[in-house]
Amino acid sequence: MIERLKNLPDTPGVYQYFDKEGRLLYVGKAKSLKKRVKSYFRFTPTLAPAPNLGPRIYQMIAQAARIKTIVTPTESDALLLENSLIKQLKPKYNILLRDDKTYPYIYIDMSEPFPRFELTRKVVRGRKVKYFGPFPHGARAILDSLYELVPLVQKKGCLKGKKACLFHQIGRCEAPCEGKIDETAYKTLIKEALSYIHNRQKIKKALERRMQQYAQSLRFEEAAQIRDRIDAIDKIEEFSSADLAKLEDLDIFAVDFGEEGGVLVRLFMREGKIVASSHTWLNLHDESDIGEVYRRSILEFYSAETPFTARAILTAHPFEEQEELAALLAKRLGKKVAIATPRRGDKKRLVALGMQNAKELLRQKRDRPKSDVSEQIRDLLDLAEPPERIEIFDNSHLAGKAPVGAMVVFNGGKWEKSSYRHYNLAAKDEYHQMEEMLTQRIASFKKSPPPDLWVIDGGETLRALASGLLKKFGTNLPVVGIAKEKIDAKAHRAKGSARDLLYTEKGAMRLMPSDRRLQWFQRLRDEAHRFAIAYHKKQRLKEDKKISLLEARGIGPAKVKRLIDYFSSFEAIREADMQTLAKVLNKTDAVSIIRYLQNAREKEQD
Repeated sequence: MIERLKNLPDTPGVYQYFDKEGRLLYVGKAKSLKKRVKSYFRFTPTLAPAPNLGPRIYQMIAQAARIKTIVTPTESDALLLENSLIKQLKPKYNILLRDDKTYPYIYIDMSEPFPRFELTRKVVRGRKVKYFGPFPHGARAILDSLYELVPLVQKKGCLKGKKACLFHQIGRCEAPCEGKIDETAYKTLIKEALSYIHNRQKIKKALERRMQQYAQSLRFEEAAQIRDRIDAIDKIEEFSSADLAKLEDLDIFAVDFGEEGGVLVRLFMREGKIVASSHTWLNLHDESDIGEVYRRSILEFYSAETPFTARAILTAHPFEEQEELAALLAKRLGKKVAIATPRRGDKKRLVALGMQNAKELLRQKRDRPKSDVSEQIRDLLDLAEPPERIEIFDNSHLAGKAPVGAMVVFNGGKWEKSSYRHYNLAAKDEYHQMEEMLTQRIASFKKSPPPDLWVIDGGETLRALASGLLKKFGTNLPVVGIAKEKIDAKAHRAKGSARDLLYTEKGAMRLMPSDRRLQWFQRLRDEAHRFAIAYHKKQRLKEDKKISLLEARGIGPAKVKRLIDYFSSFEAIREADMQTLAKVLNKTDAVSIIRYLQNAREKEQD
């Protein structure tokens, strides 16, 4: 270790600390690797952690046995590499930001003759594109309300037609497709819609009137939809007391810490009003690395594809990399970006409001009953924090046929169905099917970072497989397996004589059936199983339909089985040539199949 410290390069780069077992402890970036890494140590009388380190980093250095460095051309490159490695590898002592979301924006392209409002999470090219947001909550509710209240062009394809559709007949569109409204009059409708976006109370009152109209007309289902939209819009936090006289667009970041950890609060001000907020919990209890929190949260929030609609970014605390980070964002976003910590005036009151909200969130978390099952899971598995985002895996097949895998996601106490994934697998046995699926998921960590916990439907063998794959990739991620206890080498599921066991790094855990923690894991496993079975049935049905098409051409079940056994799938049969088909069956059957498949392709093209 001492020799490595003596020979560190005096260049920008990223450093990684590993323990004696090779597990990644920490990733950091430096303007000078030599100066930064040496600052963690005291060299006399013996090599030891520097006394001025915070408790968390002091503990990390005490466990460090090996250092690895990666030299980068510039400090900006080091910043980006550090952030990428932390997201993919989840080092034990780094600050792990759980919120990787990109929030939606409402946008409109004013260069079009009859423009429409749309949702986007990415930059939409165009000189006259206007953005509204971001919206951590309620973006879809606002958009749907605009089309409910203002007779805009309702669908993208409407203008392609030359005849007014049902929307015009029910009064929801002025039919520009038939020339019943010109561009000037349509702009008046756009202004009305914009007034709803800028005034949350106005849109709510209009929706309440529309809901009453539906209810009086006994259109209760439509009234309920309006009610749900109002509820969604209510969730968009609004702080009217913080209005500024200037019509400024600002993003405010504030960080605070308490006994239960840290919290990062974001406030979004548009045209002088704070219109929305969001927050992220941190696995951190002190201010020793507050600069890292601001640096990484800002760097992750403003990706190259994210619309940047603020004039400046305000932070409640100064940190060393502000100017460097601003320059990096300016290069990434293609426009000037200012990052500042105001010390007086209205902007100082804005960051104070951010800190006030952070303290309130910490108070609520402190006063929350400790019976939360996620807290119990944290203690059961000896985790640093309660698991917030969990990915659960299961696979399904029938005698090795149509093998599929499924991943479901449980995030923040609810199912995140937009993140569910299916996997078409090639392996014939469960072990290699799970290996194939998990390997694909690990390969996507760069695009979609790992969660807080993996749950595998399977025993110790599959749990160890998952842990080994993660270790090979270098990611620190706890894995739990759940499976029926084997009695006489069999798990008697149908008879109910075997209990579910949890398999962890420390061994098998036997919990009582009434234990909330076991029930929590069972709920996760059952959802993954349901999702996998549903997809397997769908794939089997698809194969069955294709096989029945072959049977309709006079190819009997025995020949179908011979074909499937040889080719494994119908797609492979479709791609087979005459010679191969004749080899499996005979020349007459091969000709019959080729002709039939050619006719089927022609019908598909028609």
